[in-house]
Amino acid sequence: MTHFNVGKIVNTQGLQGEMRVLSVTDFAEERFKKGTKLALFDEKDQFVMEVEIASHRKQKNFDIVKFKGMYHINDIEKFKGFSLKVAEENLSELDDGEFYYHEIIGLDVYENDVLIGQIKEILQPGANDVWVVKRKGKRDLLLPYIPPVVLEVDIANHRVDVEIMEGLDDED
Repeated sequence: MTHFNVGKIVNTQGLQGEMRVLSVTDFAEERFKKGTKLALFDEKDQFVMEVEIASHRKQKNFDIVKFKGMYHINDIEKFKGFSLKVAEENLSELDDGEFYYHEIIGLDVYENDVLIGQIKEILQPGANDVWVVKRKGKRDLLLPYIPPVVLEVDIANHRVDVEIMEGLDDED
């Protein structure tokens, strides 16, 4: 069964079994919703157990979650450093023009049919996502995911077509 990373448990929060999770998902509100089932993986990326979310709230840059049946710090302290993952069959259908991060990372980026590089990471600095494009012999290119820049995303052909606006590439 394939699982996709949605967060990493970085610490405990208080004494009531809450954990600070550094989210790496594009749908945190859905992933950490009460009743959602996630898989817990240890530091060696080995499956540990399935857990169910009992509660979720945002605090600063963290998602604060509590697992059903684990209501004390002693129940969850051993999970520090573990990852939370969603099973592939639990991914919901997206609207046209929406993509999961795992579908975007690794795609080839082209401008005018010239290969620029490959998407290696997605940042969430604010209003829109920023795609980090790894290039050969050059610094990474930061592309905002906005219509004038990202022209077409073709998951089936492993390709993204872009138009790099003036000022985005400081190495020109």
